[in-house]
Amino acid sequence: MRIAPTLVALAAAGLVALAGCGSGGDQPEQDGSAQAESAPAGQEGAAPDGGAEGQPQVPEADLEGVPEVVAEVNGEEISREEFTKNYEGQLQQSAMQSGGEEVDQDTLKKQVAQMLVDNRLLTQAAEDAGIEPTEKDVEDTLEDIAAQNGMGSADEVVSALSEQGISEDKIREDAASQFRVNTYVQQEGDIKEPTEEELRTQYDGYVEQMQSGGGAQQSQVPPFEEIRDQLAQEMVTQQQNAAAQEIVKGLGEDADVTINL
Repeated sequence: MRIAPTLVALAAAGLVALAGCGSGGDQPEQDGSAQAESAPAGQEGAAPDGGAEGQPQVPEADLEGVPEVVAEVNGEEISREEFTKNYEGQLQQSAMQSGGEEVDQDTLKKQVAQMLVDNRLLTQAAEDAGIEPTEKDVEDTLEDIAAQNGMGSADEVVSALSEQGISEDKIREDAASQFRVNTYVQQEGDIKEPTEEELRTQYDGYVEQMQSGGGAQQSQVPPFEEIRDQLAQEMVTQQQNAAAQEIVKGLGEDADVTINL
């Protein structure tokens, strides 16, 4: 299961775990897609001491030397605890995608620290912009995450994350942060709904990719109407990510950021 990248991590470690909880379904997957591949942290057989048959072994997280305060962003601290939750999830994801090669944990730690800094910059900017979500906005955000993961409702998302030890208050708090950031990026970036022509072009590329695989894949190509909305969401997500990267670049130029790794 792929999960659209969140500009702010919703209950970060649990969000990675969510990828293993969805029921699946037809999902367009293309090279260069902005969708992030997340490994099911809670999936049976994916324990650090060895994976299920056919799955790469997940190494133990090397947290030696990680300080209590990993980074500071405009006076706000990113704690070792927050870093660890994100890092362990990202380590598992990287191991699942590594093809059996050893994960460079030093490089990954720096990448995760930078990701958390970028997320904090976006969160701060969204809060400064005065964006305040309603209860419906929070519920709609959770419904979107449910749809991305093949789940039926926001309640299923809350239940799945709760099983990872994350409180409902924390889940909804992070969903509110995600709404703020998404809204901020939508306002600051030039995000447009794709046209029918653009969607058809995207679909044609998807069909070509599937057919080039030959065999059973050719018979698995769903009709355009069936995956139109998924293609549209993917294209919007790509725009959001590109806009977020540009916004973060600008925010970073004026920010007081220290990374202690």
